[in-house]
Amino acid sequence: QVHLVESGGVWVRPGGSLRLSCEASGSIGSINNMRWHRQAPGKERELVDSITISGITKTVDSVRSRVTISRDNAKHTVYLKMNSLKPDDTAVYYCSADLNQPGLGGYYYWGQGTQVAVSS
Repeated sequence: QVHLVESGGVWVRPGGSLRLSCEASGSIGSINNMRWHRQAPGKERELVDSITISGITKTVDSVRSRVTISRDNAKHTVYLKMNSLKPDDTAVYYCSADLNQPGLGGYYYWGQGTQVAVSS
């Protein structure tokens, strides 16, 4: 069994910054792509950023100037640094991972989400 646990979601004022973390634990052979998604109230879940095992990133245009994704492969952890936060960034942020489990093959896992609220 594998678990993805996000943390770092907080209330922050517009213009503030935060860093989200997502740690994978369990029976993990390797983790390929890791992604951050978000779902705002009343909206569909959307992809925010992704990073390959070699560190290649792909960020959606709407947040590209304000968001940085990174990962620590030794810790099975992916991070999302967000700057200049806006009320529109208010959402539940989820991480996901394509990973290989020893003896089982490849699977796609989701975390349970962490709430980010941006308001004055």
